[in-house]
Amino acid sequence: QLQLVESGGGLVQPGGSLRLSCAASGFTLDYYAIGWFRQAPGKEREGVSCISSSGGRTNYADSVKGRFTISRDNAKNTVYLQMNSLKPEDTAVYYCAAEPLRRLFRLCALNEYDYWGQGTQVTVSS
Repeated sequence: QLQLVESGGGLVQPGGSLRLSCAASGFTLDYYAIGWFRQAPGKEREGVSCISSSGGRTNYADSVKGRFTISRDNAKNTVYLQMNSLKPEDTAVYYCAAEPLRRLFRLCALNEYDYWGQGTQVTVSS
């Protein structure tokens, strides 16, 4: 059974860093694009960053450009989101999602991803 599990969330002070991991089981990520999405209380889920199956293409929301870095290790079947210079407005539940790259029209279109993890909470607060 295809499963995605996020980890690495937690409480961090403004300006701090976290690294989120998205580990896949039941399938290999080799042919899947992976997206990181987040949802803050009272807000709609939004795209944060996405990466193609080979890692050759990435996409970042304007709000995280220069602060977040997405990467993947297909040998470990894991995708990472390095988050630096965190701000209170980054507080949200972060989800990873997977979709075969060939099925995507747009790399970071939330509604095109079918496979989702349960999410990990990130809280940025002093």
